[in-house]
Amino acid sequence: MTEQHGIAETGCPLDAAFVAVNYITCKPEYRERFEELFATRAHAIDRMPGFCGMQVLRPEGKPRRPKRAPKGAVQAGDVEGAYLIVSYWRRKKDFDAWTGSPEFLEGHQRGFEDVRKAKAEGKEPPMTSSFRVYEVVAK
Repeated sequence: MTEQHGIAETGCPLDAAFVAVNYITCKPEYRERFEELFATRAHAIDRMPGFCGMQVLRPEGKPRRPKRAPKGAVQAGDVEGAYLIVSYWRRKKDFDAWTGSPEFLEGHQRGFEDVRKAKAEGKEPPMTSSFRVYEVVAK
C-alpha cells in the first residue's frame, strides 16, 4: 500500500472489470477528520475476494464544465467538492459481497457514528455519501 499525505491507495486496478465510486461531500471543518478516517482504516476491504485496489481522491480547485453537453448528461463535477472513493473489483458480485459483509459495517463504523451523533444533536451530518457503479468496457 502506498500512502501520501494520509490518503491511501492499494493494489493495481488493471485486472478490474467493475468499479464503484463513492462521492462523499464533507463540511469544511470535517475534511481533516474524514481524511484521518481513511488514513487509519482497518484495511478489511484489502482481504476481500475479488478486491483489486482503491483510491481516495481529494478534490482540488473548482470543476471545469464543458460549455455544451448533451441534454441530461451527467457532467464531471456534478458532485462539486466531493471526495471520490474509487474501488476496483474483479466482478460485481465481489463488490456486493463486500457491501453486505460485517467487515463493511465495521470499516464504516466510525464515519457512521459521526453522522449519527450529529443527527442526535439536531445538526446536519458532517458528510453525505452517494455512489455509482461502473462496468469496465475498455482498457
